[in-house]
Amino acid sequence: MVVVQILAGLAFLLVGGDLLVRWSSRLALGLGIPSLVVGLTVVSLGTSAPELAVGLVAAWNGAAEMAVGNVVGSNLFNVLAILGVSALVAPLVVSRSLVRRELPIMIGVVLLVPVVGWDGAISRTEGGLLVVAMAGLVWWMVRQGRAEAAAAEPDGEPVPQVSGKVILLLLLGIALSLVLLVAGSRFLVAGAVTIAQALGVSELVIGLTVVAVGTSLPELAASVVATFRGERDIAIGNVVGSNIFNVLCVLGGSGLLSSAPLPVPAEAMSFDIPLMIATMLLCVPVFLTHGHISRIEGILFLALYSGYTALLVAYGAGASTHGAPWLVLLLVLTLGVVAWEIRSSRRKVA
Repeated sequence: MVVVQILAGLAFLLVGGDLLVRWSSRLALGLGIPSLVVGLTVVSLGTSAPELAVGLVAAWNGAAEMAVGNVVGSNLFNVLAILGVSALVAPLVVSRSLVRRELPIMIGVVLLVPVVGWDGAISRTEGGLLVVAMAGLVWWMVRQGRAEAAAAEPDGEPVPQVSGKVILLLLLGIALSLVLLVAGSRFLVAGAVTIAQALGVSELVIGLTVVAVGTSLPELAASVVATFRGERDIAIGNVVGSNIFNVLCVLGGSGLLSSAPLPVPAEAMSFDIPLMIATMLLCVPVFLTHGHISRIEGILFLALYSGYTALLVAYGAGASTHGAPWLVLLLVLTLGVVAWEIRSSRRKVA
């Protein structure tokens, strides 16, 4: 039954991811919004629903480590695993507007995590401010996207529109795909937890790995399917938008709902959160290289995430330290590959 549960979860994720990309693209065309903006808003908000559910329930039940760890772990998985797998499927072309606008926003938002957690807890006021910032950011992204799409029309032609009935049907289709994604992730996580417990893996390790990965499976399914279908703006926009949503809405909502200030574990402040920030900063040179994410960079991203997961397992098994030096070595290796590719591109231009 556990195997059937896992297979059903995978099937729901694949079908839901395909439908989400298909209907989101049609909605973007109908509303005159670029697919990148749809990936940053509609797709990323929808596929982050599992993180939001886990964060709110964990905060309500007083499980602060799960609420904070889920956000940090999901953001690391989004960049290192999802972009890594998507780049293996096909090199991901990075939009200039994303590098110029949304990438700095993502880095700025991630930098807020150690700021609000500096005193060891996230208050209701801080959580509320993060949620308000998210609402304002979504409104601004949609407005900017529609303005850019309208300006791009030749001879001032209006952006094509569709009837309200069609838009409603597309929104219902997106809602259905999100239900499939959330259901699939729940089935898969439940099956994985059962297997992990049968193997004697600690609940701490399950929370740091299975929960974070499981709640990010909708993003993985949506981004990989989008890459296969050629909608690479949605694939990258989904990751960037999800990272922003996780901090502002999931972490902010958890802090807002928590009956007491949401504690931020000292271990997370000393290792996991700095690693998350370093990973987001790594996106800058990677995104700028040739204007795309290469397969080599995708492989190194996956190697970094594998190394991080191995350290979590070792830590959960009782290791006294994270043993991070070789993970740092992988990070340096990734930067070295990026620098080599930038140098190669300059030679070609010369």
